[in-house]
Amino acid sequence: MNHPTPGPARLRVSLFAGMAATAGGRTWDFDWQGGTVGDLRRRLAAACPEIAALLGRSTIAIGDRYAGDGEPIPADAAVAIIPPVSGG
Repeated sequence: MNHPTPGPARLRVSLFAGMAATAGGRTWDFDWQGGTVGDLRRRLAAACPEIAALLGRSTIAIGDRYAGDGEPIPADAAVAIIPPVSGG
């Protein structure tokens, strides 16, 4: 019996504020074969070096919860990069 070969998993990353403007869009879609939050930070920094410094100070959310750099990101997850907020 033939089974269709699944295509690569996709990961949608939402960007906000100045990071979105610098990166050229509010969302990026990636082929994702698995990895951690730290892996995603490195991949985003390589794709857009202009946001690398801000990525290091940003919080990453997977779905509706914050995640540390060692946490795995499942395929097809919704990920948000939340830059630091200043002011008050």
